Amino acid sequence: MGTPLGDFIRAKRDSIQPETLGLPDHGRRRAPGLRRSDLATRAGISVEYLTRIEQGRDRNPSTAVVNALADALSLDPAERNHLRYLAKIAGGACSAHARPTPPPRQVRPAVLQTLRLLEPGIALVTNRLGDVLAYTGAYEAVTSGTGLLDAETPNLTRYVFTDPRARTFFADWDEVADEQAFDLWLGPAVENSEWLSAELAPVAGPDFTRRMNRHVVPPRGVLRLNHPSGTELRLLRETLDLSSDAQQMVVFLPADEHTAQAVDRLRHRSRGQLRAIS
Repeated sequence: MGTPLGDFIRAKRDSIQPETLGLPDHGRRRAPGLRRSDLATRAGISVEYLTRIEQGRDRNPSTAVVNALADALSLDPAERNHLRYLAKIAGGACSAHARPTPPPRQVRPAVLQTLRLLEPGIALVTNRLGDVLAYTGAYEAVTSGTGLLDAETPNLTRYVFTDPRARTFFADWDEVADEQAFDLWLGPAVENSEWLSAELAPVAGPDFTRRMNRHVVPPRGVLRLNHPSGTELRLLRETLDLSSDAQQMVVFLPADEHTAQAVDRLRHRSRGQLRAIS
């Protein structure tokens, strides 16, 4: 059985054309991308060792090997962080016998106060699993009528993959789905990610599993929303990492004047208030 680490390395290797790295084209081959021997040579390791890593038979590559593989694959900073994270969990940073468990949902008072200071802006506190933990009145106004906040404990990932309204609300649903699936790898704990994955897989189907196992770092461009009122919103996102809480605060900024005016209208119509969900 492979590991997420091996799957990611193999997926990146298959996506690279040798000529982009200045390597000769050896002609037709059975599989696309970079040959295992070429990657091993660039990383300064043996083909046998690389094979063991890709197949999950070696789960403890050293930091030097992980960095060498990152260099050999020409990974960008986000991909390097993902590779290091996968190496950490492959090496047994979490107990293999730990039971899947939901993450904590408490938000510190200081974080709530910071969120309150952002009113009347659009902002929320969430974790990498997509749990919506607190949000401003403007966020409620922007998502009103979409079903996103209808659940007692709203979850963005669950909404994206299981609520048909999400495919209309998110104009670029495919990109948003990739983001939510990828972020499960960065959950508060591996056990937490496994908890949500096990819950989602039966109802979200193979598309969810495929996206999660692709290990493609999403670009996270402008977020385009089709509000039920008929207005299209274009929002920029700034994410503030609350690493000590395994949470993040996301602030949404209008990307153009049309969106700014539309948000003002929605906010005045809604008159929602800051809400924390425990």
